[in-house]
Amino acid sequence: MKIHQYNALCAPIMSQYAAIEALKHGQKEAENMRKSYEQRRNFFYQGLKDIGFEVKKPMGAFYIFPNIAKFGLSAEDFAMGLLKHGKVAVVPGTAFGHGINDYVRCCYAASIDDLKEALKRIKLFVDSLK
Repeated sequence: MKIHQYNALCAPIMSQYAAIEALKHGQKEAENMRKSYEQRRNFFYQGLKDIGFEVKKPMGAFYIFPNIAKFGLSAEDFAMGLLKHGKVAVVPGTAFGHGINDYVRCCYAASIDDLKEALKRIKLFVDSLK
């Protein structure tokens, strides 16, 4: 319990010093990271649109929720099929509550090369459903 309470409730002193350093001197790196995530978001968003997904461009985080309704599969079946046949992992929207049953969550916190490969595999899977 003592180990858990200090790990869960208190930031370790080294993390506190790292946070102070980042706040004082890390703005340039933070801006570089923001630009990198924006580039990956735009690339992956456009790639999903090019494949034929209905999708809205996310305004935060590094997740995107394409609509999969037109493919005739439940979110769970789409996610399992893509994993089995395309070796790409997505999360069914149903894992996040009601109202997003026709969506899957994709994470674009990966390299552009990995995103290119994921889009190729997603396209192959989607094409196999036609």
